[in-house]
Amino acid sequence: MNPWLKPARDGTFLLRVHVVPGARRTNLAGVHGDRLKIRLQAPPVDGKANRALVDYLADHLNLPRSGITLQTGTTSRDKDLRLAIDNPDRIRQLLNPEPPPSP
Repeated sequence: MNPWLKPARDGTFLLRVHVVPGARRTNLAGVHGDRLKIRLQAPPVDGKANRALVDYLADHLNLPRSGITLQTGTTSRDKDLRLAIDNPDRIRQLLNPEPPPSP
């Protein structure tokens, strides 16, 4: 299992991310320690980066915004989000920062 996606006791999953606000564009940028690194175009002002992060994940993972909750890290670059998902393998595949192995 990836260190950045862990099961929670309530049946949801905890996604651990490191965000870089104010980037040129919003995208996955690999792994930062034990967290998934996500660059955000939005600035870290008045919660704009947090909203952009939830919007990006909702669009990228095809989840409703209500299925993503910011648990910790409101004012930090390191954030933990709770995802209401039923297929963690699909999420790992969509968020995989590593390229697939070549044949």
